[in-house]
Amino acid sequence: MKIALISGASGLVGKEVLHQLFKNEAYDYVLSIGRRKLAIKQKKLVQIEGDMAKIASWDWEDKITSQSLSGEYYSLTESLTNKTAEVHAFSSLGTTIKQAGSKEKFFAIDHDLVIAFAGWAKKLGASKFLYVSASGADAKSSIFYSQTKGKTEEDIKAIGFDYVGLFRPSLLMGNRNEFRLGEQAAQILMKPLIWLKLFKNIRPIYDYQVAKALVKTALAQKSNSAEIISSGEMQDLSK
Repeated sequence: MKIALISGASGLVGKEVLHQLFKNEAYDYVLSIGRRKLAIKQKKLVQIEGDMAKIASWDWEDKITSQSLSGEYYSLTESLTNKTAEVHAFSSLGTTIKQAGSKEKFFAIDHDLVIAFAGWAKKLGASKFLYVSASGADAKSSIFYSQTKGKTEEDIKAIGFDYVGLFRPSLLMGNRNEFRLGEQAAQILMKPLIWLKLFKNIRPIYDYQVAKALVKTALAQKSNSAEIISSGEMQDLSK
């Protein structure tokens, strides 16, 4: 049995990752982890909701079985409990400093919740962790956003997954739930680079391209390693 765990499924890239996981026959179940349930129903999808800051103490088995009136999730919980499933974890969880309200709250989401999810996924038996980071991520950066992303990458690697994929997309293109003026302006200015096929690592990348790259990488045979996947490499992987 192959199981995908995903956090941040309501976001721009997360929604596309869900779509890719649903249509890929390799995955038997997709577990979406978040503070609220998505308005989606799909035969592979199992949703687990709760305070992600307390995810380490969740009774995840009860959260799943309480949704299974006829025991249809027995094989899922059994395979997770007995560590017989191949588990891949995906995180596209993130926000902006403006949305979060402060640097401290931003760090609590983009670092603390991601690391909490990663630690929980490892305990559940995840062998691979694929994280949507950001171009310019660097734990030593003087830019707080880039520094946070870099620290998150370093702390994910320290958890001990067999494989860690750190995806660093450039400016993301897609239909967001909220309006971001700065991003809209940047997209208008940089979109010609897509048409002209110039500067592959700098030009904008579509949400579905990132999602395709994540799932394709997760299903590839990978040696024990951690690797950075650039925006240009994601575009190649999504073809």
